Amino acid sequence: MNMRVEIREPVLALRAEWMARPERRVRLLRRSIRALSIRRLFFGGRIDDLGRLPRYALLAFLGVAALWLPVAAYLHLAPVRFTSSVSLILPGSGASNSISLSEIGQASSFATSPYASPSLSPTVTYKRLLASQRVLAAAAARLGEEGALDEPRVRLVDQTGLVIFEMRGDGPEDAQARAEALTAAFLADLEALRRDEQTRRADSAHAAIADYESAVAEIRRAITRLQRDSGLSSPEQYAEIVRDREALAARLRDLEASLQQTASRVASLETVLGVDAPIAAAALKLHADPEFRALAAAMSAASAELAAARGEFGERHPVLVQARDHYSGTLGQMEARAVALTGVSVDRLAGTIDLGAEGARASLLSDLVRLVAERHGLAEERAVLGEKLEAADARVTGLMEAAARLDDLKRDYQVAEAVFASALARVDTSKADLFASYPLVQVLERASLPDSPSSPRTLIAIVAGVAGTLCLLVALALAWLRRPVIDWLIRKVTSA
Repeated sequence: MNMRVEIREPVLALRAEWMARPERRVRLLRRSIRALSIRRLFFGGRIDDLGRLPRYALLAFLGVAALWLPVAAYLHLAPVRFTSSVSLILPGSGASNSISLSEIGQASSFATSPYASPSLSPTVTYKRLLASQRVLAAAAARLGEEGALDEPRVRLVDQTGLVIFEMRGDGPEDAQARAEALTAAFLADLEALRRDEQTRRADSAHAAIADYESAVAEIRRAITRLQRDSGLSSPEQYAEIVRDREALAARLRDLEASLQQTASRVASLETVLGVDAPIAAAALKLHADPEFRALAAAMSAASAELAAARGEFGERHPVLVQARDHYSGTLGQMEARAVALTGVSVDRLAGTIDLGAEGARASLLSDLVRLVAERHGLAEERAVLGEKLEAADARVTGLMEAAARLDDLKRDYQVAEAVFASALARVDTSKADLFASYPLVQVLERASLPDSPSSPRTLIAIVAGVAGTLCLLVALALAWLRRPVIDWLIRKVTSA
């Protein structure tokens, strides 16, 4: 109270002095506005010139009124509104799955993390979707209102997958209902977008699958035609035919070696025995006949008798002649029997009728005959195998082009079938991945029920008015003091 009195008395005394001196009396406009120069307006008056005080007071009053009238109007006229907030979160991990089809192929599906691409942000996408007119209209329809709701205030939390949006209402329950309706409309729209994406992908995939199926059927028909025309069922069958041909060729080579070996043994025996195989066979046949053996024994006795007679008698002695006639008769009988048994002429049998067929010689003769028969069999078998080999070579050559074409068709068919099966599997796996383009979103915090209004904000309005008033007063004080400040700046610039 004493400080107020001490400040007030000098002010009153100063006011009385001004009123006593008309030339110093305070006026709102001491001169015409046209008389004011630009220098006067720029530099201002003296600091101790209190004649400027009314103008500054008027400016201060007008400025304060301009600041506080909107604040007062806001506090008294702004409707009371409540705000409900909802927190959504987007999980950041991806998902993958794989299907292996035995002997056909493999289908895999992989969904990357929604934050893997630096150029795309699902939170920003969802922020725009929350504010879209379609979602706002759907939320209004859920509330039974016409048109669309007001845009929510959406806030993204950096370095997280959080999306927080706020909805205003006339009351706590109204704000909460609007937030819940917007949440439901947003989630329903996301589901609709995902279904639309799946439908479009499925339509595109089915068109591609139809092409794959047509390609598989065409290759299958080409394979059937080739199998019918060539008689070749598979490349494996051709490989089996080639293997059989190689086995036949190997068998023929082995048979050639056996035939050469047998022929060498026959030649050796013929050289050792001094007879060929037919004569050896005839000798064996003759000495196997009992009558021929008896004649051979008689001829041996006659030969011995002839030799004894020659040693004792002359050429014309009756005993020698009788012995010679007996020997000749017995030899004639043997030759006649040999020709009858073997069918070989006497000339070829000459020197062999008296061959011994007993002991080791008989065994060698038997081996010679056996080897000759074996050689004949091997030769016949070689001829048959040669014909078979020629036929096999002709078949291999004739089926070579068809086998190559069939192998290409089989490979194309396997590739087409694998692509077709993989496409079918991808369609099935893509149905399970619903969050490839629109990541999964979960409601972290449901719509809150506000317990206090969010507007008007009395404290903020008052703080803003006070801050504006202070800024205005500071600006007027700087305008009052601008002349010495400007002079000081001019002196600094001049001295520099």
